[in-house]
Parts: sequence; C-alpha cells; structure tokens
Amino acid sequence: MALPLEVEEPEVVTGAETDTDRPWIVIVWNDPINLMSYVAFVFQKLFGYSKEKANKLMMDVHHKGRAVVSSGTRSEAERDVNRLHSYGLWATMEHDE
Repeated sequence: MALPLEVEEPEVVTGAETDTDRPWIVIVWNDPINLMSYVAFVFQKLFGYSKEKANKLMMDVHHKGRAVVSSGTRSEAERDVNRLHSYGLWATMEHDE
C-alpha cells in the first residue's frame, strides 16, 4: 500500500511585501539654474563621492536630464531628497525597478 505524499504549499508573496523589499532611488533632474560645477560640488559634499564620480553624475544630469544619485530605504531617500532640496537642486524619489 502506497503512502500519500506530503505536498508543501508554495509560499504566496503579495505585492505589499515585495514593494517594501525594493529600494528607493533618488533622482536629480536637470534645471536651468544651477551651474554644473555647483551640482558636482553638492554630490561630493552630500554623498562623499569622488570628484570623478560627482562629475560623471553631473554630466548625466546635464546630458540625459537626470541621474540616480543614491538608493536605500524610503526614509533614507526622503532624507537625501530633502538635503538636495536644501542646496537648491531638483530631486525626486521613486521605487527602483
């Protein structure tokens, strides 16, 4: 006589759980106000980026219209957006894809 096999039910993951696992990204957008050198300076000051990395991100902002400058939890992204705003830069946050 064969014994019935035990079947383990698969774990169901809801959208809410996966949303909290995804990091938030902080985007700096191009604007007609701030000098490119100032934008690079702010990236170095706020995030501790090297001059080379700060300049690369600044050039992405200038040529592509935007650059992702940080990622992390929602509260970290909110903090970074607020800090960037305090330096006069246009920044937003969104879930990373």
